[in-house]
Amino acid sequence: MLKKIPTSEAKLGMFLQSLEGSWLSHPFWKTRFVLADEADLAALKASGVPAVWIDVSKGCDADAPVPAGAAAPAEAVVAIASTAPTPVAVRECEPRVGFEEEVGRAAEVLHRSRQAVTALFNEARLGKAIDTEVCLPIVEEVASSLARNPSAFISLARLKTRDDYTYMHSVAVCGLMVALARHMGMGDDEAREAGLAGLLHDVGKMQMPLDVLNKPGALTDAEFSVMRSHPERGWELLKEGAKVPAAALDVCLHHHEKIDGTGYPHKLAGEQISLLARMGAVCDVYDAITSTRPYKNAWDPAGSLQRMAQWKGQFDPAIFQAFVKSVGIYPTGTLVRLQSGRLGVVVDQNPASLVAPRVKVFFSTKSNMPIPVQLLDLAAPGTPDRIAGREPPESWGFNHLEEFWNPKK
Repeated sequence: MLKKIPTSEAKLGMFLQSLEGSWLSHPFWKTRFVLADEADLAALKASGVPAVWIDVSKGCDADAPVPAGAAAPAEAVVAIASTAPTPVAVRECEPRVGFEEEVGRAAEVLHRSRQAVTALFNEARLGKAIDTEVCLPIVEEVASSLARNPSAFISLARLKTRDDYTYMHSVAVCGLMVALARHMGMGDDEAREAGLAGLLHDVGKMQMPLDVLNKPGALTDAEFSVMRSHPERGWELLKEGAKVPAAALDVCLHHHEKIDGTGYPHKLAGEQISLLARMGAVCDVYDAITSTRPYKNAWDPAGSLQRMAQWKGQFDPAIFQAFVKSVGIYPTGTLVRLQSGRLGVVVDQNPASLVAPRVKVFFSTKSNMPIPVQLLDLAAPGTPDRIAGREPPESWGFNHLEEFWNPKK
């Protein structure tokens, strides 16, 4: 059972589940461990963290005596990282919140993540080794935002400029990997490992010539050949880094493999490709085609899913189906036509019904005119309208649909 207590009441023998407050103030690079060392306890109480969550089924309760010679299994004890800020661990007890409540926090997470990834990748461009402990706070903050409301972070991460695409693509794939891992029933540790792999999957692009990486038009065969080397260049960078998990190395190297064996660099097929690399392939492509890149405009999210479903042999079918469920059949930002003839933009998902999201209606196809904006929860009892299908925004000349769901616009 989880219990929240003031940090001042923490004591040896407690199992720390997560920490409150900004991750910049935390003294640990990881949570979820038995507090068994006096130095760890002192660091925690001096950190300024206002409260902690403890799991009394795995350690002492607040009113239990401190055990003599408190100790923990070796695998549970985590050393203090003096150079890395502490992440916020995802809490099972953290309730889901509405899109509007989370979107502001998600925007802050994206801003901090962009700064951290830009600095990290610029170091990689100089040939410096990757330190994954610097990446952990990013993954933890992304995971926490997704736990509160997946749509908010994933939707905002899709809004990139051509200039920051390379950096923000990595942050977005991190979020998509965490969301997919959770939907597939993976535990928090596995989900964070998937997120870290997503964050680092394209680090090899930092070794690509900038004129090729940022070229506004189609690549020549020679340029494409250079770009196809980025998985191997990334793998070389990561293997020189500190504490880079094997899973991150594998996803970096194999996220462009295809289930039918026609991918690169090793033409692996089927289950020769690891589970996380198959997940990474789906997340990588979805974010790429739904984002504005130097050489193409973004496709709408639901239309992108429809196109991906037609690419036989590219993705693991079971993983792709799970991915669709994780982002929604009609992802946030999708233009939909209702049975009433009105057009609306999906602004949030309903976890209990993938076909009945929350929608802002704003246009009538019958009168061909705008109508007063109305928020509809299609899953609410008594709501008579239903989605009849998606509509391509370009067919209607709607180029700024994010204004309906993104309060920053």
